[in-house]
Amino acid sequence: MSALRPTTLKIAAFLIVTSAALSLGACAPQAGGKWAAGGHAADIPAATPTGKAVTCIPITSIRESRVRDDWTIDFRTGGDTWYRNSLPNRCSNLGFERAFSYSTSLSQLCNVDIITVFRNGGGPQGPLGSCGLGEFQPVKLAKEAKK
Repeated sequence: MSALRPTTLKIAAFLIVTSAALSLGACAPQAGGKWAAGGHAADIPAATPTGKAVTCIPITSIRESRVRDDWTIDFRTGGDTWYRNSLPNRCSNLGFERAFSYSTSLSQLCNVDIITVFRNGGGPQGPLGSCGLGEFQPVKLAKEAKK
């Protein structure tokens, strides 16, 4: 049985996680909502907490992500459970681009992980910046208004 070098494993894991994350970011609805000051969207659906916040969610359970603004990402997991992640600091361009990736050596996405914002559309491609995640608060989302 041959052993893979640690570098090969890290690259393979990064590629798998990054491609999954890019597809998650691409699932988010496009920009076009109303904006308040400081990168906060004025039309984020209300979220009622349904339990205690957790520090991590399993990557394999993430079915969808919706970037709401520069401060907020909602993650849908199996069973139609939503987790709202309120970033501790503003993540410039996140609300406009609505596309991000992440890299982790674990099978979970955690509040200590960093996301990287990517350009979603035309123009020069590449990362626009990186930001830390907050805790994952399980929530019941209010119905979104049709646009």
